[in-house]
Amino acid sequence: MNQIRFDGRVAVVTGAGNGLGRDYALELARRGAKVVVNDLGGSASGVGASKDAASRVVEEIRDLGGAAVANTDSVATRAGGAAIVQTALDTWGKIDILISNAGFLRNNRFDDLTDEQIDPIIDVHLKAAFYVGQPAYRAMRAAGYGRILFTGSASAMFGHAWQANYAAGKGAMLGLSNVVALEGSAYGIQSNVILPTASSRLEGEMNTGYLEIPEFAKSLQSADFSASEGRVTPAFNTPLALYLVSEACTATHGVYSANSGRYSRVRICASEGWFAPMGSTPPSVDDIAAHFDQICTLGEYSEPMTPYDEFTAAAKAARKQGVHS
Repeated sequence: MNQIRFDGRVAVVTGAGNGLGRDYALELARRGAKVVVNDLGGSASGVGASKDAASRVVEEIRDLGGAAVANTDSVATRAGGAAIVQTALDTWGKIDILISNAGFLRNNRFDDLTDEQIDPIIDVHLKAAFYVGQPAYRAMRAAGYGRILFTGSASAMFGHAWQANYAAGKGAMLGLSNVVALEGSAYGIQSNVILPTASSRLEGEMNTGYLEIPEFAKSLQSADFSASEGRVTPAFNTPLALYLVSEACTATHGVYSANSGRYSRVRICASEGWFAPMGSTPPSVDDIAAHFDQICTLGEYSEPMTPYDEFTAAAKAARKQGVHS
């Protein structure tokens, strides 16, 4: 088996002062990458700033013989995002890899979320993906090569009570990455989303208030964690993250989950569904009700990579169901 290496590659990892980002940065450096370690140094709720977190990781990398520089600009502003990428360009002349990882939590019930709990979460997750991603993409496009990994969350893909703000920001990574992957395909740029699962300092921002939701509480209390002991650390997520940003990986336009040592692709697909009779008259609400079970049954499914792929799938379903020749 050939070892995955990053010799000659320059990587930017945001939120790399702790947890997942720190582990990504350390392993990238161990495997030959030059790394910009970005971290504002704020708390797990996004308060404050410090140079210590990024500097400590840079010291660790250098002590191991690797190459790294620290950056403490905020990902949540356009100027900050540009400065992060410029650090890579000024230091090493290029950027090959972006892992957009920075984030924090401010949990509350959906109906109680305030602007102070919504806006900063959207800024540091969704807007930051643009603010850092756009200058990184431009440099990658000019070079004809790039790997971008956006950080999503199972809280968005599957749902987590009391995290509507966080889930909205993380769920947006799916749409963003899909478009970046499509546009980037013309310029040697790949883009994917990772759904990591790891115990981290963000857990301190969570409380058990969400147990007021009976179905959610039932899911948690009946969950089988027997395969997870000792396996929800950042290190169990790093192999997947690094593979997705490596030259060896040719996959793009995907969402991938790491949970307890299980690595899987998470798919958005469309069921064959029910096709209304041909003609320009739309079906009625009653028609939808009468065929709703068929609409919901997965059966033969398609996985559209663009909206136009769905038109093709619809025509195929119409032919199969005998309403179109």
